[in-house]
Amino acid sequence: QVQLVESGGALVQPGGSLRLSCAASGSTNFRINAMEWYRQAPGKERALVATISSGGETNYVGAVEGRFTVSMDNAKNTMYLQMNHLKPEDTGVYVCNADVLGTHYDGTYYAARFWGQGTQVTVSS
Repeated sequence: QVQLVESGGALVQPGGSLRLSCAASGSTNFRINAMEWYRQAPGKERALVATISSGGETNYVGAVEGRFTVSMDNAKNTMYLQMNHLKPEDTGVYVCNADVLGTHYDGTYYAARFWGQGTQVTVSS
C-alpha cells in the first residue's frame, strides 16, 4: 500500500503564494502513473484543481490556470502545487491522490488510487 502526505498549507493574504507538497511512500515497490490535486472548500463538494502524469502532462481546471503550477519529482515520488496570486476563493483543504501500479509482498501486482488527508489553505486578509 501507498501513503500520501500533504504539507505546505497555511494562512496567507490575498495575492500571496504557497507551495504544497504531496509525498508518496510505500513498503513495497510501486510506480505512480498520475497524481491529482483536489480542493474541498467549506460547504462545497470536492473539486479537481490540477492533474499531472508521470510523463509530465498537466491539466488545470477552472480559474487556477495561469496562477497555479503542478509539477512532479519522480525520483522523490512527490507532487507539488505552486500557487501564486492567491484569492479568497482558493481557500479550502487541498487533498492529493495518486494512481499507482505496485506489487504486494507475494509479488502479485495491483493497481489502485490512494488519497492523502489534506492540508488547509486559507486566503484571507
